[in-house]
Amino acid sequence: MANIQSLKKTLKGNTMILILLAVMLFFQLLIVGADKGSLFAPENITNLINQNAWVVILATGMLLCILTGGNIDLSVGSVICLVGAVAGILIVNMGWPVLPSIIICLIVGAAIGAWHGFFIAYVHIPPFICTLSGMLLWRGVALILLNGMTISPFPDSFLNIFGSYLPELFLEQPNDDMANEAYDALIEHNEKITFLVTMIISVICCFLTVVAAVVSRASKIRKGYSVSTNIGFIAKQAILCAVIMIVGTLLAQDKGLPLILVIVGIIVGIYSYYTQNTVPGRYLYAIGGNEKAARLSGINTDNVMMFAYTNMGFIAGIAGLVCAARLNSAAPTVGQSYEMDAIASCFIGGASAYGGTGTVGGAVIGAIFMGVLNNGMSILGVDSNWQRAVKGMVLLLAVIFDVVSKKKKSSK
Repeated sequence: MANIQSLKKTLKGNTMILILLAVMLFFQLLIVGADKGSLFAPENITNLINQNAWVVILATGMLLCILTGGNIDLSVGSVICLVGAVAGILIVNMGWPVLPSIIICLIVGAAIGAWHGFFIAYVHIPPFICTLSGMLLWRGVALILLNGMTISPFPDSFLNIFGSYLPELFLEQPNDDMANEAYDALIEHNEKITFLVTMIISVICCFLTVVAAVVSRASKIRKGYSVSTNIGFIAKQAILCAVIMIVGTLLAQDKGLPLILVIVGIIVGIYSYYTQNTVPGRYLYAIGGNEKAARLSGINTDNVMMFAYTNMGFIAGIAGLVCAARLNSAAPTVGQSYEMDAIASCFIGGASAYGGTGTVGGAVIGAIFMGVLNNGMSILGVDSNWQRAVKGMVLLLAVIFDVVSKKKKSSK
């Protein structure tokens, strides 16, 4: 009986992962049936990562805002456009070095976030209104800077930071002047090195993931927290490692490990640790659970809100640079409706519409879910209007599930 209850608890805690796998299998069957390739083709997996990296990055920052009480930031799409415009002006038009330009762009993003945070935290303007005004304001500033024009192309030194692959970045690349035999030999050599290095990195990721999980579990046991059974824990780590190795194998068969995936992994790792293992990170949950009680317990709720929105601006700055590199341009239309995908990713990944509940890992799963929806429907040739309708319905269902679950818990 205990094992059955543990199994039910484990399945309930990983519902979104199971749904994600079911959706991926569903699209795979449809795509293969329509003779349009495969969702799991190595090239498509690489494309899926590159296309949706900004969603994962934005969702990570958006989660911190949502945790504080279901608050959101509607301005992030406009901030992405503005940061891209600043990057284009500095790097392309003015010829500035890439690194100082990136630092300035991140400062611009953080400053915009601090602007919102000040009015939200200390003037107590509702986040919806404040960020709605920011959505209009920063889009207008971006259009003024761009003067309605697109700035492109960015230099390779900028594009390589966000668009290159490991170990392709360090390999000798073939050229048309080489003899056919030498050209083919170099291609074969690069493919072998790419496969080997990617698989080694995948194994290292599996090892680090297991070690981190074991350390976290041991810490919870010492503190008297309830943890899953040994069988459930081992099964979860085995499945996670299997997923990492499968993805690594697919990437190894294409261009290798995208550098943007490394950047996303670092961001996700830092914010996962911050929200789950630090006192300031737990303040976010406390405010979302009961802001008045958190204030009475000594938490400076205004400072926490200030941090959440300043951080959101910083994260939007990173996403703006990623999008500029992905598109190889800074355009007036970049970032439109990006905030909706980020918000939807958080709610689909288990964040509560009332705040106080949610994890970075859940937001990542939600972002992957959104990416699979976009990618699968695009491969099948579904009209963009129908794609929006489907994503809207999925978001509504996720929020309905959250609200119903809250009511069931409160009625017990």
